Amino acid sequence: MSAEHPAEHPVPDQLLSLLVRDEPRVLTRITALFGRRGYNIRSLSVGSTEHPGVSRMTIVVSGDRGVVEQAMRQLEKLHDVVKIIDHSLEKYVDRELVLVKVSITPENRVEVRHIAEDFRARIVDVGRHALTFEVTGDEGKLTAFIEQMRPFGILETMRTGRIALTRGSNADIPAHVWHEGESAALTPAVEPREERARGVPNLF
Repeated sequence: MSAEHPAEHPVPDQLLSLLVRDEPRVLTRITALFGRRGYNIRSLSVGSTEHPGVSRMTIVVSGDRGVVEQAMRQLEKLHDVVKIIDHSLEKYVDRELVLVKVSITPENRVEVRHIAEDFRARIVDVGRHALTFEVTGDEGKLTAFIEQMRPFGILETMRTGRIALTRGSNADIPAHVWHEGESAALTPAVEPREERARGVPNLF
């Protein structure tokens, strides 16, 4: 009797956010770091933050904890990276957006629209033979919507990467909201390295 091979478990996704300096070629340097070390980036989103000159990158990396910890150590060496947030260590809220163009016929138009309503999808374009929907939610909701529409015929899809923020007081919500003492939101979140260097005593 031959021994059965254990089923392969899917590689988990690791979710990171980076606060980076809003300067030329920062994105290229960070993605090149992942590429050189063979890390697979499943999604990448970049946008501005509440701090002028600082952008936020949300990266989904395929790999185990060892992989993401190695990546974080390498990222910390980059001058452009101000702060790294490992979302696996805290509760967080995340969202994605997807546009799905679905083929329709007079027979299935009503059914397609009813399914879309169940997912709170919004129609953003109407054609004679296709409807384009916009859906926002977590990864599971978007995947489920696409699978529900697949039997009708998906003509095109475009899916953004995930974005995420930590929940509650961990997200630096001001103290007057949470009443848990002074909040990090009341102090600058980004301290230039030049400012930190002034606090180092001169030994010469």
